[in-house]
Amino acid sequence: MSDDEAGTPGSDGAIPAVPPQAHRGAPPVAPEPRAPIPPGATPPGASAANGVAPDRPPSPIPTPLRVTSEVCARLLVIAAALGLLVFLIIQLRIVVIPVAIAVLLSALLTPVVYWLLARRVPRGPATALVLVGGLALIGGLLSFVINTFISGFAALQAQLTASFASIQQLLAGPPLNIPATQLENLPGRLGQAISDNRDALTTGALSTAATVGELAAGLALALFALIFFLFDGPRIWRFLLRGAPRVRRQRVDVAGRRAFASLVGYTRATVLVAIVDALGIGIGLWIVGVPLVIPLAALVFLGAFVPTVGAVVTGAVAVLIALVANGPIQALVVLAIVIAVQQLEGHVLQPLLLGRAVQLHPLAVVLAVAAGVVIAGIAGALLAVPLLAVINAAARSLAAPAEQDPATVNAVDPRQAQPVDSTVVRRTEPRRSTQLLRRIARRGSSA
Repeated sequence: MSDDEAGTPGSDGAIPAVPPQAHRGAPPVAPEPRAPIPPGATPPGASAANGVAPDRPPSPIPTPLRVTSEVCARLLVIAAALGLLVFLIIQLRIVVIPVAIAVLLSALLTPVVYWLLARRVPRGPATALVLVGGLALIGGLLSFVINTFISGFAALQAQLTASFASIQQLLAGPPLNIPATQLENLPGRLGQAISDNRDALTTGALSTAATVGELAAGLALALFALIFFLFDGPRIWRFLLRGAPRVRRQRVDVAGRRAFASLVGYTRATVLVAIVDALGIGIGLWIVGVPLVIPLAALVFLGAFVPTVGAVVTGAVAVLIALVANGPIQALVVLAIVIAVQQLEGHVLQPLLLGRAVQLHPLAVVLAVAAGVVIAGIAGALLAVPLLAVINAAARSLAAPAEQDPATVNAVDPRQAQPVDSTVVRRTEPRRSTQLLRRIARRGSSA
């Protein structure tokens, strides 16, 4: 059958052929005439993609200035919110500081509670055992250190005054030749400064407690909060988790678990590092023959709870006393001992105990301690670095491209303070069907 026959309509239902003129295309249509656009007007087809909104005149403010002003306005809003938060913390410091101390103590004691729970000890007796035993151990250790420091403080003050008197003679001589008028009564002013700070160090360990009643109320509140953190911590966390959006609740849960794991590692490592520093420097001072070994070791132990800054200050005090009491050679030996102990702490103990997720840059630590001192005194210096470690761990978890299921993250294991690699997450993450079954089971149990 020919092409003409195939294209002829017939009774057999064949499709008629397309007319030849359809292949040539429709005849061209002349464009409609448009009215001329006046100068400075926006074309009808312009859109936001060209940087100019349709039917809107361009802004008289230059784009860089407008963007800068909007960024500054947002920064001012954020700064105002942070300032209000700091103001509220300062006003409520009698409540905030005891609760923060209770959180630190719970991070130190909660792993022991979980260890007893794994051995089928009920939660109530496990909490009571850990609370009584832990507080007795910590209280006895701090009582010994503080009483030792107070008993030797008078001799330590006299030794420091004599040390600065000898340094005054060195500064007045060559090559510095500092005028004697600038160094007049330097030992007396030093002794007065130490005496003024002695009250803050010995009679008021917390500078925020203005009266004995506030101190007692703070201790009672810290103990009360610690009991419930140890006994009912997971339930309190689930209640707080309800404030997070439902879509991001699992990520917030994982971030909170990793943040608490970093706090567990920080508190554990800080106590162990303080003990190692005190023993190492104390034994070194005893071998060299420096006087006031026990008060200096106690001072090193207390200073280790303020990272970086405390170690530098207490090490300088030990070297200064060795310089006056034993001479420059022994002072150099003590300086070498202090540096060796601090290097052991920074390069061996802290990486081994804290891990990479809890490690912070020294500049960040110094700035956090300085800000804590300005905001809340000694208590702020003690709490600034743990807060920074918690924020660091939570931010790393929230910024990770993928995370594990919350049930697979152990909140009392410091090794889980850092997000794992995304490939590992894909291997360990449960399937969609498993997640759906877990959600159904949770809804059924809650109903």
